[in-house]
Amino acid sequence: MRNAHTRRASLVAQGTAVALFSTCALGAGAGQSEPLWISTTTSSDPYPRPDVPPTLAQVWLAQRQGLGEPSLHLPAAMLAQSGDSTAATRSQPAIAASALKFGANKSYSIPAMEILGFDFLLNRINHHVSGSSDYDVTGETIRSNLRANWATDNDPYQVNQFGHPYQGSMYHGFARSAGLDYWESAGYTFLGSVGWEIAGEKTRPAVNDQVASGIAGSFLGEALFRMSSLVLEQGNGMPKFWREVAAAAISPSTGFNRLAYGERFNPVFSSRGAYYYSRLQLGMSAATRDVQGTSTVHKPNEVLADYSMEYGLPGKAGYEYTRPFDYFSFQATASSANVFENILTRGLLVGRSYEKGRDFRGIWGLYGSYDYISPQTYRISSTALSLGTTGQWWLSKDVALQGTAMMGMGYAAVSTLHGSGTDEYHYGVAPQALLAMRFVFGNRAALGATAREYFVSDVGPGGTGGRDNIARADVSFTWRVAKQHSVAIKYLWNRRDATYSFLGDGTQERSTIGIFYSYDGGTDFGAVDWR
Repeated sequence: MRNAHTRRASLVAQGTAVALFSTCALGAGAGQSEPLWISTTTSSDPYPRPDVPPTLAQVWLAQRQGLGEPSLHLPAAMLAQSGDSTAATRSQPAIAASALKFGANKSYSIPAMEILGFDFLLNRINHHVSGSSDYDVTGETIRSNLRANWATDNDPYQVNQFGHPYQGSMYHGFARSAGLDYWESAGYTFLGSVGWEIAGEKTRPAVNDQVASGIAGSFLGEALFRMSSLVLEQGNGMPKFWREVAAAAISPSTGFNRLAYGERFNPVFSSRGAYYYSRLQLGMSAATRDVQGTSTVHKPNEVLADYSMEYGLPGKAGYEYTRPFDYFSFQATASSANVFENILTRGLLVGRSYEKGRDFRGIWGLYGSYDYISPQTYRISSTALSLGTTGQWWLSKDVALQGTAMMGMGYAAVSTLHGSGTDEYHYGVAPQALLAMRFVFGNRAALGATAREYFVSDVGPGGTGGRDNIARADVSFTWRVAKQHSVAIKYLWNRRDATYSFLGDGTQERSTIGIFYSYDGGTDFGAVDWR
C-alpha cells in the first residue's frame, strides 16, 4: 500500500474519533439496557412497521416529507438513571418485546460479498490516487501470490500498523453487523485479510500485514462495533437520526449494513446492561524531558484530545462474561504533533468472573490486545494474547481500587518517528506486561496510574538483528468540579532502549506533563457499587 491508503485510513479514523464523543455522553451504565425508538404523531407515518425501529433512511425521509417531529421514548433503565422512578416502572409498549433479536436474520453470504467488494474498491482507489503499479492485479499475479512464500514488508509504518488494523476492523464490522457472532466474524476478518494479501496487491503476501489486518483488525473492530451498538441502544436523548450517524462514524461497516438492508439488520446488539465508564479529555502538554535519539523532528508542546471507555466493569449484579469482549477497554489520543499519540484496546476473549468476600469482584482469563503508541520519538505497535485479571476492591465505604494486570506474548513492530532512515524498522516476537490501577475517592476525585513494557526481540518474521525494550507509564489525578465536569493533571513517561548490530545501542526518552478539561460519562469515575 502507499500514501492513498494512508490518507484513506487517516480521514476515516479522524471522523471516528470525533464521533466517539457521542458514546461519552452515555454515562456509566446501570441496569439492563433497553432499546430506544422513535414514533411520529402524524397519521401518515412513513415507517412501514410500527413494531420495528425505523432505519436511518426512513427517518431522513420522514423529515424531508415534513411528517412531524419524531418523539423519543426513553427505556425504563434510562429513566431510572435520571431519577424518574415512577416513569421507570411504567410498562413499555409492545415494541420492546416484539422486536427481533440481534442475529435472528444473520447472513453468511452478505458480509463475504461486502468484503470482496470493499477490497475491489480499495484496490481501485489506491491505484487511481497513488499511481503505483502495486495495484495492477491480474490473474497471473494472483496465481503467483498463491504459490509464493509469505514475507514481511516495510511499507510506511502508519499504513502497516494503523491502516491495516483499521482495514481489518471494517471486515469485522461487516460480519458482526450482519448478525454473526465474534468468532465467526473473526474468521471473516482473517480470511478477508488473506484475500487482500493474495489479490488486493501484486506484491508478495506479508506475514506482518496478516497479523495486523487479520488479528488486530478483529480486536479493534469488536471494540468499535460494541461502542457503535451502545450509541444505538442507549442514545441518552440523542435523536434517532444522529444516533445512526454517530454509530456509522464509529463503525462505518455497521452503519452501511443498517442503511443498506434496513429491517433485516436493524436489531441492535445488546450490551446486556454492561456497566461502563467513558471519558473525553481536551488539553495541552509540555515536554519535561526529551532525548530524541535519531528522531529528527521535535515539538515540545502539543494539544491533545483523549477518549477512553471501559465496558463491562466487574461487579454489576447479574452481568455475565459469556461473549468475547463482554469486558473491554479502549483509548485513543489525537495529537497536534503526530495525529495519533496512541490507540489502545484490550478485551476479554475467554474468561469468567470471581469474587473474594464482600468487597472484591473480578474477572480473569485470556485477553486480546492491539496497541499503537507514538510519542513523537519512537513508535511501537503490538498485537498480543495475554493472561490477566481485572477487578475492583472496596477499601472503605467511599474509596475503591480498580485495576488490570496482564502478561502475554505478541508480535510487534518498532520504528523511529521522523527517523533519518528506515533501518530501525523491524518486527519481532514481543513478551509484554501491563499494570493499570485507579483509586476512586467517592465522587470527588480519582488517582490513576498505568505501566506497560514491551521487549521486542529479534525472533520472528521481519527481524533485523535488533532488539528493543520499551517502557511507558502515566500518572493522572482528576478532580471533579461540577457534575460531569472535571480537571485533570497527567504525567506521561516513555523510554526506548534499542540495540542494533549495525547501529549500536541507543536511547530515546520523552516525558510530558499536561492539564486537561475532562467530561466524564458519569459521576462515579467508574466505580461499581454492588454492596
